[in-house]
Amino acid sequence: MQVPGSTLLSPEHREFRVICRKFVDERVRPFVSEAEESRTFPPHLWRQLADAGLLGLGFPEGLGGSGGDVRSVAILSEELARASGGIAITPLVSSYMAAPHLVRFGTPAQQERYLRPVLAGEQVAAIAVSEPGAGSDVAGIALRAHADGDGYRLKGTKLFITNGGIADVVIVAAKTGDGDGHRSITTFIVEQGQAGFTVGRPLQKMGWHASDTRELIFDDCYVPGERVLGERGRGFYQIMTAFQAERVVLAAMAVGLADASLEAATIYARERTAFGRPISTLQAVRHAVARMKTQTEAARLLTYHAAALIDAGEDASEEVAMAKLFAAQAANEVVDQAVQVFGGAGYLEEVPVAMHYRDARALRIAGGTDEIQLEILSKRIGL
Repeated sequence: MQVPGSTLLSPEHREFRVICRKFVDERVRPFVSEAEESRTFPPHLWRQLADAGLLGLGFPEGLGGSGGDVRSVAILSEELARASGGIAITPLVSSYMAAPHLVRFGTPAQQERYLRPVLAGEQVAAIAVSEPGAGSDVAGIALRAHADGDGYRLKGTKLFITNGGIADVVIVAAKTGDGDGHRSITTFIVEQGQAGFTVGRPLQKMGWHASDTRELIFDDCYVPGERVLGERGRGFYQIMTAFQAERVVLAAMAVGLADASLEAATIYARERTAFGRPISTLQAVRHAVARMKTQTEAARLLTYHAAALIDAGEDASEEVAMAKLFAAQAANEVVDQAVQVFGGAGYLEEVPVAMHYRDARALRIAGGTDEIQLEILSKRIGL
């Protein structure tokens, strides 16, 4: 399988893509329509993903990891998103946005109790940072954690939490101090079903229909001291550290959505006839598809480059911001043009580009908005 951008990948990475695509074609695609209609992630996929080693990429083998690196996670993200953004984001949040906090900052006991079951597909994880009044402004969160003996009591709400209703374990960011917001946040491990923790109704979203998204309510929810994750007051910095790989995951999802839409539009342009000939012979359509291909390839190259820098242990904050910004915007433009190539057919729910159109929009918001990426880049430039 020759994929654009593969020059940035090793033979092992290219072989891994083949494995991922085969898995997605055989195990994921048959359930996309059902998942979209029921707005539920296919539960049987958890164990299948784990058995294929796709939930533990980059994690230590001693904790149930399966080897690999950030580029491997990017490839997996891309291939899953080619089938469905809603299905893709569900395991990606669990294993590659929430679980990394456990491996980086968790104690051996926390890792054994919470991380291992997540990587085995036996439990689901979520990370709860966003609130009704705080999204991009992480330091502005309002949920409080008041000291109570050896533990803390959490009071407040979180909003837009992916996997919120299906997660067994939730990484929760809360204020534990009254000083500078950057130094007053601590992260906690909260278990589903414990007293004082309730889950709101599923939020009805524009896209990512197969993904469970909820409001989480903490009403005097007691968390013992043994479930503080990392150091008290260091939660903001822990979250910022994790954002690097998380944004690569989202950029790669954007590449997958764009690539799937490009492929569908190309095939349709060859098969659809108008004015007595295939619409692929019309310059307006040909040039539109050519631009789509250019945008998709540029997004892929930026994303792979950012992932490679992280794998090399280098500071990739600038490259990650560019990849996240460009790939998310490119995906939105490419899927929009794909709908245009399909014409009226592209507006029908039964055509995948309609789903990709909805799913792509979230990528300009989730994990740091376009505006946040531009602010990061502006500062790096020295403005």
